[in-house]
Amino acid sequence: MSSMRPFRGLRARLTLLFLAVAAGTALATSLIILVETHYHFTLYQRQAGAAGRQEHVLDVHLEQALQQSVVWSAIGAVVLAAAVSFFVARRIAGPLIEMKEAAERMIAGRLDVRTPVRGRDEVADLGRALNHLAEALREQEELRKTMTADIAHELRTPLATVKSHVEAFLDGVWEPEPGRLRSCYEEIERLTGLVADLEELTRLEAPDFRLRPEKSDLRQLAARAVDVHRAVFLQKGVDLSLEGNGPVWAMVDRERMMQVMTNLLANALKFTPRGGRVTVGVAVQDGRATITVRDSGQGIPEEDIPKVFERFYRVDKSRSRRGGGAGIGLTIVKRLVEAHGGTVEIESSPGKGTAVFVHVPAL
Repeated sequence: MSSMRPFRGLRARLTLLFLAVAAGTALATSLIILVETHYHFTLYQRQAGAAGRQEHVLDVHLEQALQQSVVWSAIGAVVLAAAVSFFVARRIAGPLIEMKEAAERMIAGRLDVRTPVRGRDEVADLGRALNHLAEALREQEELRKTMTADIAHELRTPLATVKSHVEAFLDGVWEPEPGRLRSCYEEIERLTGLVADLEELTRLEAPDFRLRPEKSDLRQLAARAVDVHRAVFLQKGVDLSLEGNGPVWAMVDRERMMQVMTNLLANALKFTPRGGRVTVGVAVQDGRATITVRDSGQGIPEEDIPKVFERFYRVDKSRSRRGGGAGIGLTIVKRLVEAHGGTVEIESSPGKGTAVFVHVPAL
């Protein structure tokens, strides 16, 4: 869009500069020809008066005037072109050289480098884009370091638990009783689930990830998800119900949308105490198909709501990992919903429960 701004883009500036060179060259040439012709005609008049006004003298002076005019015009055009070229090269090449040096420092790992931005043309836009790239790379590098530390932290606890149990069995401190073996099994299952979630997240963020959308009734998918999870809700003593009447059609990948609802229901179950209630609703709102999962759990503080979709983020830092999960489920939900062209919103307050709204385009 910046190239369409009149007389403000790099293309317009170069055009004006070249027009100035051409106009200056033409003007200089005209002036030189006029001055040289006038000079030689004046000189001719003097010499002709002294020599008896011989006609061939006019031819000689006219030829000299034209020759000198051409020579001086060429010299003037070269000088003007050199001056303008030097000016243009300095104005354009200078920022480009700075950007090149900044890019080389970024390659060397200095992601805090920024290039100065001057003006509002395409070169300035390129500088801003380079600075934005540097900032994005810096954020990605910090995210990579944080994610590596989080993964190591997530793996350390269950591995330490399993190791201590196995050492106790080997040293004869503990007998391999069913309860202790079950504890080891649960830690191994948690490790397996964490690795599976990480693999799933990697697949979702891969460039070749593709959905298989088809016309689907979201209420039917929600009913299926509720039926699948009803047993675990009954086991914990949490009421699970489905609200809404009539079909709600949308183009979605059924398997992936089931995964979204599964993660949301699992998350709601974790944070809803016994005797609580979880409600799933499906409706059309403002041209969007909306799936709502509302629970009567402990709720989320307002300052934590924007962060709940980050990897490994937990609202309660002191919460047991066995009860709180790895913090990847909502990240997967967000990636899947955005892949459908939709959005995810959360409304929550401590002590009043949480509502998650999944919006996708309706048919």
